[in-house]
Parts: sequence; C-alpha cells; structure tokens
Amino acid sequence: MIQQGWRTFLVKVHNQAGVTAPLTAESPNAAPIYQRSRNSPEPESTVPESEIIHRFLEIAVYNKPPLKENLSGLELEYRILQLYSRDAGKREAILAFNVGQGTQDIGFRNQVPILFHCAPAVEVELKILDFDGTPTIAALTIRDGFGRIYPSPGRRLAPDFFFHDQIYRYHDESVFLPPGSYTVEYSRGPEYRIMSKTVTIPEAKLYSESFKLDRWIHVAAEGWRSGDHHIHAAGCSHYESPTQGVLPQDMMRHILGEDINVGCVLSWGPCWYYQKQFFEGKVNDLSTDDYVMRYDVEVSGFPSSHAGHLSLLRLAEDDYVADAEGQVVDRIEEWPSWDLPVLQWAKKQGAVTGFSHSGWGLQVSGNELPNYNMPPFNGIGANEYIVDVVHGVVDFISTVDTPSVWELSIWYHTLNCGFRTRISGETDFPCIYGERVGLGRVYVKMPVGALDYDVWVDGLRDGRSYVGDGRSHLLDFVVEGTHVGEKGPSGVISQLNLDEPGKVTVNARVAALLDEIPNPLLRDRPLSQKPYWHIERARIGDSRKVPVELVVNGQPIDRQEIVADGTIVPVQFNLSIERSSWICLRILPSSHTNPVFVIVDEQAVRASRRSAAWCVEAVEVCWKQKVDKIRENERDAARRAYDMAKEAYQQIEEVSAVE
Repeated sequence: MIQQGWRTFLVKVHNQAGVTAPLTAESPNAAPIYQRSRNSPEPESTVPESEIIHRFLEIAVYNKPPLKENLSGLELEYRILQLYSRDAGKREAILAFNVGQGTQDIGFRNQVPILFHCAPAVEVELKILDFDGTPTIAALTIRDGFGRIYPSPGRRLAPDFFFHDQIYRYHDESVFLPPGSYTVEYSRGPEYRIMSKTVTIPEAKLYSESFKLDRWIHVAAEGWRSGDHHIHAAGCSHYESPTQGVLPQDMMRHILGEDINVGCVLSWGPCWYYQKQFFEGKVNDLSTDDYVMRYDVEVSGFPSSHAGHLSLLRLAEDDYVADAEGQVVDRIEEWPSWDLPVLQWAKKQGAVTGFSHSGWGLQVSGNELPNYNMPPFNGIGANEYIVDVVHGVVDFISTVDTPSVWELSIWYHTLNCGFRTRISGETDFPCIYGERVGLGRVYVKMPVGALDYDVWVDGLRDGRSYVGDGRSHLLDFVVEGTHVGEKGPSGVISQLNLDEPGKVTVNARVAALLDEIPNPLLRDRPLSQKPYWHIERARIGDSRKVPVELVVNGQPIDRQEIVADGTIVPVQFNLSIERSSWICLRILPSSHTNPVFVIVDEQAVRASRRSAAWCVEAVEVCWKQKVDKIRENERDAARRAYDMAKEAYQQIEEVSAVE
C-alpha cells in the first residue's frame, strides 16, 4: 500500500455455493474516526482518541463496468479490492468478506489479518502566493484522474474537515500525495477566481508546487471589510467525537482561507458546555490587524429557539442573568422560553443583536417583494422579530442563507412602518451551508488602519454595510451626500432631511462577476432552492449583464444594467421624493444595501398602510404558533409584549396615508 493513496488488489472468490449477492469487504481498521454531531449539548465520546491510530484504512470493492455489482454465481471468479492508507510504515489490517446476512461472522473464518507495508507518500511543499506575490493561504481541492479527493475525506480530522472536498494550506505547508497526476482547483473566497492546475508528482521524498491566486476585486482595499457573523465550531456537520467540535485555530484557518476579515464563531446548543470555554468577551488572540475572530453565542437549542434563533454579537457575558439580583443560570434549559427577555439581556451589556436564518418559518408563495401573503410563522427564523422590533431590541435580521423573498419581505414591511432594523449576511456554517464559511457575507465600511472589531460590529448595527454572496458589490451608496450607515447633515445615521418634497441623486460604485457562459440549471432554479443567493440568478437572459435596482419603500422604481466582468463602474439615479421614504440598491438575489432614510418635513416613514395591516395580522399569527411553547409563568409578559406590538402597528396603519 501507499500512504495517502489507493492501491488495487485482486481477490479470488471461491463461490462453491453459487451465490449471486454482492461481495462486501469490511475491516475494523476502516471504522469511522469520528461521530457526526447528534446535537447534544453534552455528548458522550463514542470514538476514543486511542482508537484513531488503528483506524487508518479505507476500503472499497470496485463494482463498476465492466464488472457487475453482484457475483456471477460461477464457482471461481475475481473481484477488485481498493485500499487506502492514511499512514506510512508497516500496518496490520484485518480484512473480512461476506455475501450478506448470515455470512458476516462464521467463527472468524471470514476474516484474515494482513501485514501491509505502506510506502511513504511524497511530501508536497506548497508555495501559496497572493495576487501581489505575498505568501498567503488558499483552499485547494485535489483530485486524481478517477475524481477521487485527496487527502481522503473519510480519514480527515481537524483542521481538515471530513465534509469538505477542499483543504486549507498556508504558504510553505505541505500535503502528502502518492506519485502521479492530479488536478488542483485553488482559490480563496468569492473575491478570487477559481483557478485550476494539473500537477505531476514524481517519485521523490520532497517536491514543491507553487500556486498564484487571482483576485478579481479587492473590496478591503476599497475600505469595506467582509464578515460572516454566523459560523459554528460544533454541531450539524461537525463531529462530536473524538472531540466536541473543533478548536479556535481550526476555525481561524478556514476564516483566513476564505478571506473573511471578521469571523464570528457562535457557540450554541450542540457541545455547548465544552465550546463555551472559548468565549472570552473579546477578540481571539489568533486575530491579526486584517483578520479578526471572536466567539459569541447563537441562542439555538435553547428554550426560546422555537420563537426564532438569535445571533448575539459582542457579548460581555455568555451566561444568562435570570433576575435583577444577577442570578446567572447554569443550564440551557433554565433560559427564557421566548426571545424578548434574551434580547433585552444582551442589549443591556452592549451586544449587537439579530435573528438568524431569517426565512425559516416565513415561507410564502410567489416571488414578489414585499410579499403580502401571510407566512405561517412556524419556524426558527425571524419569527418573533415582528414583535421584538417594536421593543427596540433588534439591530439586524440575517440574510443570504435562506430564500431571499422569505428573508426580505418581513424586513420591507417593517421598514415601511418606520422601523430601522438593518440586515447582515451569514452562512450558518456548517448547518445550512457546509461547503465553506463565508458563503453569506456582510461588508462594512471601515476607516483605514488595523481592523477594530468594535468599529466593525457598530457598522453592522448602524447599517454601514451591504450584504451578499461576494460575487457582486454595492460600494459607497450615497443619497444626496448622505452615506449609508453614516451621519449626514441631519446628524442622524443614514438619514437625509428634506424640508419639503424634492429631487435627490443616488450614487454608488458597483461591480459583479459572472461566468461568460450562462448556467441555466442554477439560474432557473426556484428561489426556494439552494443556493438561495447567487449572482447567476441575476443574469439578464444569456448576456453577461445584471440589473442594479433602485428600491424605494420596497418597490423597484428604476434600474441600470452593468456588465458583470468584475469591473467597478459608477451608477447614478435621479428621483423625486414626495414623502418620507427609505431607499436601497440591490442586485437580487446577490447583493443588497442597507437603507438610507429620507425624512420629508420631519414626518416618520409611513410608506404603506397595507404593510402595517400585514404586520398587525402577523403578530397574531406568530402568537398562535408560539404560545404553547412559552412557559406558563412567562405567558402573561409575552402576551403584553405582543399586544404592545400589535397596537403599535395598528396606530401606524391608521396614520399611513398611502395604501
């Protein structure tokens, strides 16, 4: 055998019984080296670390044409057995064969121990260079001519994730490969092009290969720092054994490998009691001037989860305080059973708060925005948001990781009622998306210099940002001199004041990158199917153009088409504002700005009576779905909070002059 590679063996089958079942090969040395998470906050270890050294093998019976899956029934035939070794050196493996029920264990006569010599693979030293020639890190997907992935995912432990094709390697790090020819795809997040290279590894002890990355846009150099506020180090696709999730250094490697300036690692229900040790109330020490990682909390797997999962950023304390005396709860089950008390607790300590994977439970038919169909409010997205926004404790709702219409519709409705919640972008890695971190992103405008997390998360809260898939960018969105998320002449963040109705000019710098050849299988997929946000879905026909839409009070009133070749181009819109309104730009469903609010004659935004009526009904629909899971001793307070929200929307409906 050979280290980190496959070898093929011929198995002689004496089939005196004339069996026509498949021949199965097994080995205790090929047993799994991990137990995927089952979402327990305190999982028991089922894969002892002491066993991992013995589980070095992968095993497969080749049964593709010209061979058949089943034995032929002939008295003598041959099958092809493929074996993969993680390790080098002399290794003993037990091989066992059976042909189905009743033949797996016949006094151990179906198994044999074999001592293999596993030749060492070639140590391939990787020279990873950024677009400017500086050493960096990259994601590399390595395949042989049969399409097999290296290193084999089934024998991976952190920092390489078994549910990934790619690995992440820094400049001068190595990967072990058997001699042969491989195709390597390499990149570093959506701001880089995906490159491909064929490499031939010779018979040698050490070999070197270089990879030069190709960046199509450098948004950080434009002053916009990317972030993914919702990634996990445990639960979902992660394993719970041999360790309860992965470590901070593993997560930092993946954050850097996808070029995410800010990665928020949220501890949550699965492996909660182990992972919470990494919460520090500050940025992690692995952070640099350009890349920051911070551990915080997603309230998921907690009693309030049914009302909507919460992303709590910049917490000073991660244990809920139950009363005015400062009594800290020790167990998950002691937390509140609805969201508002949790949000209030987080806001008191200066946290930035929002709802996760907003679209779950808010599914509606149709692709219109805003959508006036009533969702069931039966999920774990921004459900109780319809109540909590009225109480002033929700800074943002999350986007990009659920269907865009489901996410944005409730946000548009509340903006039309005059509330000023912002949006952020997230991946919910590795739950909704396990492919990589940073599939959903938020880009925050930042001052020059070292990245300050507090400034960044304040920008997220204030809406000094846009969200998206990283394949299109809406830079420097300005309405008549007022920059999104910044104080203008009014002294209020994102607010332009007009004494009377009038004309305003909207400016931005926009870029997008589409493949030259359309992908109709992706483009024509329903918006309710993954990937929920992707620039291909915005393509105009078979062209390489996408529309930049000007949105006022939820309605697209103008658009310009740009060529999505990666070039940053200016766009400008001129419009008349008749009444207080909110304005955004979007390339749907790929990117979306936060709003600038234009206030006419000091009047609050009351953009749609129909939106307000929708919100009134939504409060009651939400209550009916959630009430049974709210503890009885908390229901009176919850009902009062819901009633306050309903009354607020009713008052807004009464004074809204526009249908």
